[in-house]
Amino acid sequence: MQKRIAILGSTGSIGTQALEVIKGHPDRFEVEALTAWNNVDLLIEQSKRFVPNVVVIGNEKHHARVKDALAAYPVKVYCGVDAISQVVAFESVDIVLTAMVGFSGLRPTMEAIRAGKDIALANKETLVVAGELIIREAVMHGATIIPVDSEHSAIFQCLAGERSNEIEKLILTASGGPFRGKGESYLRDVTPEAALKHPNWLMGPKITIDSATLMNKGLEVIEARWLFDVGHEHIEVVVHPQSVIHSMVQFNDGSIKAQMGLPDMRLPIQYAFSFPGRYHSEFERFSFLDYPELTFEQPDTKIFRNLAISYEALKKGGNWPCILNAANEVAVEAFLEKKIGFLGIPEVIEKTLLRTDYIGAPVLEDYFETDRLARRVAKVLI
Repeated sequence: MQKRIAILGSTGSIGTQALEVIKGHPDRFEVEALTAWNNVDLLIEQSKRFVPNVVVIGNEKHHARVKDALAAYPVKVYCGVDAISQVVAFESVDIVLTAMVGFSGLRPTMEAIRAGKDIALANKETLVVAGELIIREAVMHGATIIPVDSEHSAIFQCLAGERSNEIEKLILTASGGPFRGKGESYLRDVTPEAALKHPNWLMGPKITIDSATLMNKGLEVIEARWLFDVGHEHIEVVVHPQSVIHSMVQFNDGSIKAQMGLPDMRLPIQYAFSFPGRYHSEFERFSFLDYPELTFEQPDTKIFRNLAISYEALKKGGNWPCILNAANEVAVEAFLEKKIGFLGIPEVIEKTLLRTDYIGAPVLEDYFETDRLARRVAKVLI
């Protein structure tokens, strides 16, 4: 049977690569729904190519244009934030790929979980902001969360057949980004253009900047804590510039499992769609002869402070990870718009954490209020 897939954020980096995966397996996967916020032209193009049952354009001002463009196709066209959250619960949807960037992915992911859908999770912010609540709801509603991030997919794969065995340590690998080894004097004047030149991965601008600041790895530490039920003291980050080993698991007998492959996001996307099986792909194969050296080093958390700040937010718990995420989103946007410097990003985050009210045991609506307040504080600071 074909798996019918809803892609939230189909015009982004993950969404477009997911459609490549589906195109390669038309007998196994079918596009049931596509959503985007502003990229009208690409959404229309994708809809004509894959003819999904439903299309949602988040920005309501584009609704008429999308609807007119698809008038000759058997496609239902909706608009608005609420519509994105509603389509994930459609009975016709088997898997929901949450590829929306940032906090915006929280509500539709929650609705998909409450509908008992399988979740291919590429929106790490959902678990960063409300990890405890998300996991509790997934257990309650029988929803399976399959991570799409290359690091968490690697751990997920390493744990296959190992669920009853004790984990001693999760080891997340980081490429180090474009500024690995650079000092404070260099980073003070770097431009957004330089920060967007990732050495290994093709990603959207926000995630690419997060990689350059090591915030991406900090968010992944928080996400890993909830996905795999492991305390922060058992999660380690190592810099691995080649991005061949995507992450590792060390068990209580000292054995380490690693998942390896070329840096290609289509691999974890396809695995999430095909789980628990594996399907053939035509993706380029890894060869050890092309990588005679695999190297590792400790991350510099004094220069790249976002990783250390993320660990602190995880330790404190409550709504601190939510504040962290909101402040980071605002600061990254400000950096991309050249309103603050690269080193201003962690400064904004640290000050926002201290100036936003702490809630020790937040409920769902607390997260939305915290996000709103933290963004306001961060913007004032900027």
